[in-house]
Amino acid sequence: MRKLVISGFTLFELVIVIQILMILAVLAIPNLMRARMSAQEASAAGSMRLIAVSQTSFKAAGFVDFDNDGEGDYGTLAQLHDPDGTGVTPPYIDATLASGTKSGYRFTVTVFPGAPNSAPGYTCIGFPESPMRSGVKVYYVDETNVIRMTADGTVAGPNSPLLQ
Repeated sequence: MRKLVISGFTLFELVIVIQILMILAVLAIPNLMRARMSAQEASAAGSMRLIAVSQTSFKAAGFVDFDNDGEGDYGTLAQLHDPDGTGVTPPYIDATLASGTKSGYRFTVTVFPGAPNSAPGYTCIGFPESPMRSGVKVYYVDETNVIRMTADGTVAGPNSPLLQ
């Protein structure tokens, strides 16, 4: 008579394997989240650099001149994407950044038009959409093209530390 032999894992062995996999997941997920947050912060810093360079080019091209003094003014995100308003001139920034949201960060540009006694200016603040998940750092840039940031969740401004 032949014996039937069943080979495989016992329930106890399967439970041990599942526990080991759960321990590995608990150790790996926080590192993955930190890496993702770091990548989103790096992308936001790059977007701030792009906005600063785009603002300088936009102003030099003179697409907008509120006070008609022959010196261009800075533009909104929408204007940086469509400089002449017709879609003919190539954009300075992509449509995603022009929407104000990119890689877990929200970007807000405020433009100060030139006036007889004041030069044109702008400010841009980039802050995480989900603090502690998409990022911690808050970025700031203005017409000086110096990027500043805070890492404590407070709003960055002209007196914040420089981006290193």
